[in-house]
Amino acid sequence: MKYIPNTPEGTRDRLFGECVERTRVQNRLVELFDQRGYTEIMTPDVEFYDVFTLAGNSIPQESMLKLVDRSGKLLVLRPDSTTPIARVAATKLKDMVLPRRFYYNQVKYRSSSGNKGERGEIPQVGVELIGASGAKADLEMIAAAVDAIRCCGVERFHVEIGHAGIFSSFMEELSLDEETVEQVRGLLEDKNYAALKDLLSQWSDTRSVSAVERLAYLFGGAEVLDEAEALLGRPDAAIAHLRALYESLSAAGYGPYLRFDLGMVHPIDYYTGVIFRGYVEGAGTAVLSGGRYDNLCAAFGRSAEAIGFAVDVDEVAACLGEAEIPKVKTVIHYEPSCLAQALHLVDTLPQGSSELSPCFRLESTLNLAREKGIETVLVLDESGQRSIRVDAGEERA
Repeated sequence: MKYIPNTPEGTRDRLFGECVERTRVQNRLVELFDQRGYTEIMTPDVEFYDVFTLAGNSIPQESMLKLVDRSGKLLVLRPDSTTPIARVAATKLKDMVLPRRFYYNQVKYRSSSGNKGERGEIPQVGVELIGASGAKADLEMIAAAVDAIRCCGVERFHVEIGHAGIFSSFMEELSLDEETVEQVRGLLEDKNYAALKDLLSQWSDTRSVSAVERLAYLFGGAEVLDEAEALLGRPDAAIAHLRALYESLSAAGYGPYLRFDLGMVHPIDYYTGVIFRGYVEGAGTAVLSGGRYDNLCAAFGRSAEAIGFAVDVDEVAACLGEAEIPKVKTVIHYEPSCLAQALHLVDTLPQGSSELSPCFRLESTLNLAREKGIETVLVLDESGQRSIRVDAGEERA
């Protein structure tokens, strides 16, 4: 049976207009982050597996693509960009004055489980603000998240905000063991309301159980903050922090783009404070994800509060539609002695509208133009420059 080459599971080829739109999204994000004072950082595509275990990262082993180097050490293709940047900030840049702002434009890799449409390579442009704590850093980052989606040309979108402390506050009421807490976390993350109800039904504290069950439904406008506080029966610092953020962001004009999801819990457990995700109409999943991770850098030897987010470039680009590729209208047929003039023509004509002919005979160039539906052949030779119009079966000088 003849072998037909294909791409590995979870990967695909990107062609033509799709490439143009992806690059356009990346360039717009990079321009925004450059303007905001972020400096580009690049980490290797391959990291030691120990980097992620040291950080306490909860990315499942089975979702990482693994390699073994010549010494037998286990490597992984980068499953996440934040952890390697925290490694760099805490080691190679350990003497730098904080805070510092970094952005990256690189791919994260995941092992596809075989589900249709699941991606194994995810291009991201993201930012990390290392060494900044408190409300002002959170404000800057959430505003940047809104501006990041908006600068890509998306019109209908919103950013949902939550806080890791809210989940912790609700779980304190039940005093569950660590394993059960993680089960609840996973069910909340998946919005699996029925399974969550079944899991919690074994506890007799009906008030606390009802509060945790209700947490899964606390998404919407600022009114959900009041409901969450009522369910807890006491003031809560995380809820107060979100309320203050919302007031400041609304005063700055960001209110229409913001919603809350107080049941938001991130599967990567290094988040310690505010967390947020961006959603665009037409996208099947979040196009942006981020939050505060104040303990991650300390795992690599230097304590530094931090917050950041990443934009899923492919998801945003897919919502914009495939860009139109410029149509080639002119083929330039030239003698080898006229190469410089031919290149000058290609470089001065409208971008993408012309190409050089690889043919030595003019007749071959005309046939090529006819096959490709190109309108005009420009001829450069020792006698000068002339134009030939390629019509149906005839050429006019």
